[in-house]
Amino acid sequence: MQDETTVILPLEDVNSEHCALLVDKALAKVDGLDSHHVELNNKRAVIEVKDNENIQKAIDAIQDIGYHVSTVRKTFPVIGMSCASCAASSESIVKIEPGVVDASVNYGTGNLTVVYLPNMTNPAALKAAVQYVGFDLLIDETENHQATLENIETDRYNQLKTRTLWAVLLALPVMIIGMFFMGMPYGDFIMWAFTTPVVFWFGRDFFVNAWKQLKHHSANMDTLVAMSTGIAYIFSVFTMLFPKFWTDRGLEAHVYFEAAAVIIAFILLGRLLEARAKSNTSSAIKKLMGLQPKTVTVVLEDGSEQQKPIEDVNIGDIIAVKPGEKIAVDGMVISGSSYVDESMLNGEPLPSEKNTGNTVFAGTINQKGSFRFTAQKVGKTTLLAQIIQAVQDAQGSKAPVQKLVDKIAAIFVPTVISLAVLTFILWLVIGGSQVIVYGMMAAITVLIIACPCALGLATPTAIMVGVGKGAEQGILIKDAESLELAKNVNAIILDKTGTITEGRPKVTHEHWKNEDSKLKSILYSLEKNSEHPLADAIVQHLDDVGVVELTAFESITGKGVKGSFDGVSYFAGNKKLLLDNGVELSEAWLSEEAKLDAAAKTTIWFACEKEVLAILAIADKIKDTSVQAIKTMKDMGIDVYMLTGDNQATAQAIAQQTGIEHYQAEVLPQDKADFVKKLQEQGKIVAMVGDGINDSTALATANVSIAMGHGSDIAMDVAKMTIISSDLSKIPQAIQLSKKTVATIRQNLFWAFIYNLIGIPIAAGILYPISGFLLNPMIAGGAMAMSSVSVVSNSLRLKWK
Repeated sequence: MQDETTVILPLEDVNSEHCALLVDKALAKVDGLDSHHVELNNKRAVIEVKDNENIQKAIDAIQDIGYHVSTVRKTFPVIGMSCASCAASSESIVKIEPGVVDASVNYGTGNLTVVYLPNMTNPAALKAAVQYVGFDLLIDETENHQATLENIETDRYNQLKTRTLWAVLLALPVMIIGMFFMGMPYGDFIMWAFTTPVVFWFGRDFFVNAWKQLKHHSANMDTLVAMSTGIAYIFSVFTMLFPKFWTDRGLEAHVYFEAAAVIIAFILLGRLLEARAKSNTSSAIKKLMGLQPKTVTVVLEDGSEQQKPIEDVNIGDIIAVKPGEKIAVDGMVISGSSYVDESMLNGEPLPSEKNTGNTVFAGTINQKGSFRFTAQKVGKTTLLAQIIQAVQDAQGSKAPVQKLVDKIAAIFVPTVISLAVLTFILWLVIGGSQVIVYGMMAAITVLIIACPCALGLATPTAIMVGVGKGAEQGILIKDAESLELAKNVNAIILDKTGTITEGRPKVTHEHWKNEDSKLKSILYSLEKNSEHPLADAIVQHLDDVGVVELTAFESITGKGVKGSFDGVSYFAGNKKLLLDNGVELSEAWLSEEAKLDAAAKTTIWFACEKEVLAILAIADKIKDTSVQAIKTMKDMGIDVYMLTGDNQATAQAIAQQTGIEHYQAEVLPQDKADFVKKLQEQGKIVAMVGDGINDSTALATANVSIAMGHGSDIAMDVAKMTIISSDLSKIPQAIQLSKKTVATIRQNLFWAFIYNLIGIPIAAGILYPISGFLLNPMIAGGAMAMSSVSVVSNSLRLKWK
C-alpha cells in the first residue's frame, strides 16, 4: 500500500467563502481522498491521497462545479526508448511522481504528455524520474527545441546505422562458418573473435538497458535480447573452452556464436529500418514546420527594409512580402495586394485574394503581388504554430484501443520470459538426446521471436499518419479518440449560420426601375450612415459607386433610414417605412417582393417621395460546397439534421435548397444540446458541427464535435476536430479518414497478435514431435525485426490512400 501523499491544488475563481464551501462539498463526494480542506486565503485545496489517480478525480469534481485547478500540460520527447515496454516503464515512473495528475508515453511518437501541478513538480523533476529508470527527457524550452530534438534523433540514427553496418559485416563470416564450415581449424575461435565485439560493443545497449530495467524490477525488449544472446554466447564460450564436458557425456560439443551475432545484427537492422519508417510517419509535422521561413523583411521607421530572424519579430512590426515569399507570422495587410496560396493550411486549391484589411497567416505562400502587413500574432500564437501543436498533441494522444494494448505490453516481457523458462523445463522433462542443447535453443528462440514492439507500434503509427494526413487536407484532429470514433457517426447535426451558409448576409438579388448610377450613390450613402447590420451587405455590394452628401439624415428604429439629396427625400428600409411615408407600391413591385419572401430572403425597399426606385434581396448565401457535401453524407447512410435560431420560413427554405429533411427553427443554444442528448438516447453516434459560441454546449455534448475554422475561438476550443477552411465537404473526408485509420489499426493489431500467437509456440518446438522442425534462432531474430517494420510500413500506406 502506498503512503499518504499531501497534494496542494491551486484554485482559480474561488473568491468567496461560499465558493470555498462548494469546492469542499464537491471534494467530500470524491472516493479515495483520506482528508481534504479548502484554504480560501491561499486559494488552494489540500488533499491527502494514496493513489495519484485520485488527484484527477478531485480536479474533475472541482471543474464539474465551475471552478478550475491550475495545471500545466506539456509534451516532452523521451530519449533512449527501444520498445513498447520502455514506454510503459517511463510512463509508470512519471505517474507516481508527486504532483503529476496524468501521464502518457506514446512509443510511436517517442513523446511523454504530462499534466502536472506546477506548485509541486517541474520538468527538471520529471527528467530526473525518467533518468532513474534508464531513459532521458528533453526539456529544452527554447524556440530551437525542435531543432535540438532533430539533431539528437539524427545523431542517434547515424550511430545506429554505423553499429548496424559493423554488426552485419562481423556477423556475416560467423554465420558462414557456423552453417557451412563448422569443422574448419580454429573455426570456434574465429567465430568467438568476430562475435565478441558484436555482442559486447555494437550490442552493448541491449545489456546496459536490460541491467537498468533489472535494477528497477522491470523488463523490456532489451531484456529478451540480452538474455537470449547472452545465454547463447556464454554457452558457446563454455563449449569452446571445455568441449570434453559434453563429449564425455556422449553429446556433441556444438557452439552457437552465429546465433548470438546474427540475432543482434538482425535486431539492429530491424531497428534501423523501423527508425527510418517511423520518421516518415511524422512527415506531416515536418512539412508544417518547414512552412515558416527563418528570416523576414521588416520595414523600419525610416522606411528602409532589414532582414531579421523570425525569433526577433514583435507584434506591431511592419513586414514586407515580395512575390513568391512565404509569410512568416499572422497579421493584417496595410498596403498592396496579392493572391496568397493558403492550401497548406486549409486544403483549398485556389489562392485567396488579399487586400488592405485582410488577414494573412504564417506558412502561406505569396503569389505574384507585393504587400506589407502588420504582425498581429508571432511565435507560438500564430495559426500555423497552433495547428502544429494541435497535430502533435493528437499524434501523442492514445486511442481507446491503445489502452488495452498498453496493458498487454506491460505484462508481455515477463510473460515471454516465463514461457521461455517453461519451454526449457518441458524439454528437460520430455527428455531425449541433445535435450539440454535443444531446450536451451528453444528457450532462446522464444525470447528472440516474441515482439512487444509490433504491438506497441500498431496503434500510434496509424494515428500519427492519420492525423498528419488530416492536417494536410485542412482537417485538424485534436485527439486519437475522436479519430477512432468518427467512423461510427450515423447522425450529423449542422448549425445553419456559418456552417451551411457563409454567415455573412449578401445582396443576392436587385431590381431597379432605372439603372441610374446617381440613384445607386444615394442608396449607398443612406446605408453607409445606417447602423443596421444588413446595411453593410448593401454597402459592400455597391462599394464601386461614389458617395453623395445627404441632408436631414434620420434613422427610424424598426423601419429603416431616410435622407434628402437635392431637395428630394429618399427612403431605404422595409415596406412599412414606405407605406408610412405615402409611397405608392404597384402590383409589379409587390409581386417581386412575394417571390423574394417565398425564397426566405429579406427585402430592402428603396424609394423617393413619389415612387419605388428599387428592391433588393439580402440573404445568408449557402456555401458552394454545402449541397454536395450534405448529399455525400446522406449517401454514406448518415442522418443529417439542421438546427437554427432563425425563423421557420428561412429554415425551411435552406432545408429545401440543401436537401435536408430533418430541421428545427428558432432553437436556443441549450435546445441544441438537448437535441444531441435525445438522438444519443435513441442509440445514435452524434456529430455536432458548429461555428459559434451558441454551439459550444452542443459541441461538448456530442460524441464527435467539429468546429468551422472561421468561427469563434470558443467553438474551436471545445471541438475535437476543426475544419480550417469551414468547408462542409471536409466532413465526409474526415469520416473516411477515420474508417481507413481504424482499419489500419485493426490490421496492425491482427498481424501483431497473430505473429506472436503463432511464432512463440513454433519457437518453443511445438512442431518438433510432428516433423522434427526446430526454428533456428537466427531466423527468429529476422522475423522479429521484420514484424515491427511491417506494422510501420502498413501504417505508412495511409499516406497514399
